[in-house]
Amino acid sequence: MCICINCHYVDRCTTYNAVEEQHQQPHLTNSPTFEPTEPTINVNIRPKDDYIEMEWDVVGCESFLEERGKWIKLRPGEAVPT
Repeated sequence: MCICINCHYVDRCTTYNAVEEQHQQPHLTNSPTFEPTEPTINVNIRPKDDYIEMEWDVVGCESFLEERGKWIKLRPGEAVPT
């Protein structure tokens, strides 16, 4: 699971913005201003019928500052990304 959903910087992070782009999800911001230090991204690749599914998850980041439930506060009522 992506650690970004519990990160203080999720709504202005350039890396999370790129992950949203890869997942074709709406952005929390269209103009991210926070550049994280040393994010680590796992990319899981799975064949599906006639295409390849890729799931991107940030699993580490030197800039991570925990704020539990930050993503949920920004998108109440929406399913939390997994």
